[in-house]
Amino acid sequence: MKPICIIIGASHAAAQLIVSLGIEGWDGQVLVISDEPHLPYNHPPLSKAFLSGDQSEQDLLIRKPAFYEQKNIDFKLNTRVEAIDRKAHTITLSTGETLTYDKLALCTGARVRRVDLPGVTLPGIHYLRDLNDVLAIRNHIQPGQPAVIVGGGYIGLEAAASLTKMGMQVTLLELAPRILARVTAPEMSEFYARIHREEGVQIATDVSAEAFEGNGSVETVICSDGRQLPASLVIIGVGVIPNVELAQEAGLKIDNGILVDSCARSSDPTIVAAGDVTNHFLHNYQKQLRLESVPNAVDQAKAAAAAICGKEKPYCSLPWFWSDQFDLKLQIAGLSQGYDQIIIRGDIKTSRSVAVFYFKQGKFIAADCVNRAAEFMVARKALSSDLTLDLEKLSDENVAPKDLIVG
Repeated sequence: MKPICIIIGASHAAAQLIVSLGIEGWDGQVLVISDEPHLPYNHPPLSKAFLSGDQSEQDLLIRKPAFYEQKNIDFKLNTRVEAIDRKAHTITLSTGETLTYDKLALCTGARVRRVDLPGVTLPGIHYLRDLNDVLAIRNHIQPGQPAVIVGGGYIGLEAAASLTKMGMQVTLLELAPRILARVTAPEMSEFYARIHREEGVQIATDVSAEAFEGNGSVETVICSDGRQLPASLVIIGVGVIPNVELAQEAGLKIDNGILVDSCARSSDPTIVAAGDVTNHFLHNYQKQLRLESVPNAVDQAKAAAAAICGKEKPYCSLPWFWSDQFDLKLQIAGLSQGYDQIIIRGDIKTSRSVAVFYFKQGKFIAADCVNRAAEFMVARKALSSDLTLDLEKLSDENVAPKDLIVG
């Protein structure tokens, strides 16, 4: 009988793992189990093109059904895995069925962090994480009506931009003194706040939602500063929590995610994990971290597939991310945490195109590039190859981006 690899979760990591298993020579069965009703789909467009209706459910699919049929990939959708028995090499499903595995891959991702506030269960109040969330949000989009976004991270800002473009009157609430406070420099926070305000978004910082009120559906958001904001739609985006419960109950090592090595192996050599649910060591930055990004999920899944097939292909890719808001395409290379110096290229006060380069003790560690594809490519190259940037030339736009690397 052929060996079987069971993949739990139909995420980006799972989609890549399926492909990479074929590339690495896996000749056994592959079964994907997901508690969602959908084949693996792209998540980044959810808060943008899919929310606005510019993309359909079919457009979101990472690969068409025919691909999986051709590769003989089996799916069990709308099915939860309730337990893993590592000694017996079995999993128990919500249906009561028990399945045996030879290799197991945990691609369980993360879920939204929920808030416990009065009135939070009123119709019209939503989180934004999966396809079904957005389908529900769409039912409450009404041009000209007020919407409130709770949370000033990238998801909140992307949703604010999409709703604004669809004609809603959007107010965004952020508990911190500035939006994007955890992920970028104050100058970039000011840049994005300016753009959103120019587009008509109202931004309130140092304020949180305290309660929600309405007769049959949400009508008002009660704020911590006493304001009462009208709202026919509320989207809450205050972070995510990795889905580690299965792994934890099975006795795998956990620390803000499933701990994996550079080959995506968990503390059990027959179990790999990839994507938002994992915590791994980043050699580029010499730190343990859990990354929430599609590129991380894809690259880690490649390493996981190799490990399943008995090969060592360590994952050591540079972290990078992106965000689309209005006409702004933000591309981020590297991790800016711990920076002590920034150099700005472009007019951050009035333009819609800028690059911010981050340094720590003189070493280049990251870049935020808005509508600056050339600078982003230079930043990725420099960070991936440990090259030096010319600090004297970085802010001089008369110097071509390709000439910013000195070695």
